[in-house]
Amino acid sequence: ISARVGILDVDLCGPSIPRMLCVGRPDVHQCDSGWVPVYTDAQKSLALMSIGFLMEDPDEAVIWRGPKKSAMIAQLVSDVAWGELDVLLVDTPPGTSDEHLAVLENLRKHRVDGAVLVTTPQAVSTGDVRREITFCKKTGVRILGIVENMSGFVCPHCTECTNIFSKGGGEELAKLTGSVFLGSVPLDPLLSASVEEGRDFAESFPNSATFSSISSISQVLLKSLEND
Repeated sequence: ISARVGILDVDLCGPSIPRMLCVGRPDVHQCDSGWVPVYTDAQKSLALMSIGFLMEDPDEAVIWRGPKKSAMIAQLVSDVAWGELDVLLVDTPPGTSDEHLAVLENLRKHRVDGAVLVTTPQAVSTGDVRREITFCKKTGVRILGIVENMSGFVCPHCTECTNIFSKGGGEELAKLTGSVFLGSVPLDPLLSASVEEGRDFAESFPNSATFSSISSISQVLLKSLEND
């Protein structure tokens, strides 16, 4: 499925999406409609905006109180010239803090399809995500589904998957909360290296079980959005 996608990185204290997508630190330009997003491909099918592009020093710490965070997120939501998009994906930090409230408040005038929650299998992580589920229910945000990340370790030599952590925590959480379980993504050294180096994992390892898992989750989500 070909779609025009925008990614808004509102993890103000740890903007990692630019590194993952290997776009560096390009200058952000302005047009009549606002900031021009950074495109990751020549076809301009994937647009990105992150506070990482706006910081003069990449090692500078963002030490802001709530109102300043909220004001910056309001700008990132309203002042970016996204153009026509099929999907806007907002990447938030873990938790239920200022960033999440600011995103919701500024997207109220648009249709918010819902939230995808990501957990690792361990109880300490599912406990955090359980609170995020409560946050979604209190704020009226539909839960599109839960993804279990780091679900087993894929050996780079034999490709066997071993459960170095516990397994099934995400699926069990989905059952307990009546949420959709979208699938599991293993801890794969090839995926980790691709993210670190900014390489296209799908293009490099299209036949891997990890790519199959990610692709399946993506297709389920897109079909869910199309059926709304």
